[in-house]
Amino acid sequence: MYTVKEAAQITGLTEHAVRFYTDKGLVPSVQRNEHNIRLFDGESINWLHGIKCLKQSGMPIDVIKRYIDLCLDGDSTIPQRYTLMMEHKEAALANLEEAKLHVAHLEEKTALYQAILENRSPDTTNPALWDRIQHMHGDVFYKVSQRA
Repeated sequence: MYTVKEAAQITGLTEHAVRFYTDKGLVPSVQRNEHNIRLFDGESINWLHGIKCLKQSGMPIDVIKRYIDLCLDGDSTIPQRYTLMMEHKEAALANLEEAKLHVAHLEEKTALYQAILENRSPDTTNPALWDRIQHMHGDVFYKVSQRA
């Protein structure tokens, strides 16, 4: 049996994360001794490794809990677990596409900064100067709304 500290060292999780996951009911095989101290066996360590993997993939805690509950219900839930993983995969792919857009924007920004550093372009990145350079980037400026 392992303590919280040992379980954290084995899994690479923080002690706080190990406690958090057990408090959320994500480690069904965790036990407690007569002093109410958490004790982890090999199965508990496996659950923690699985939780860590799912969490690192961006899966929310409530979905991880649903997945664990399905696992505990046995092989009859394999279709539901498959659906859950496919939905998570689709969400991850959507996030990846969004991240690609962010990277493309950052590529443009860093190219602009490179041009500024090489004196090939004026500094159009400083919001304090934008009122003087609106004509250069009119597509990114908003008209001031009129108040009634």
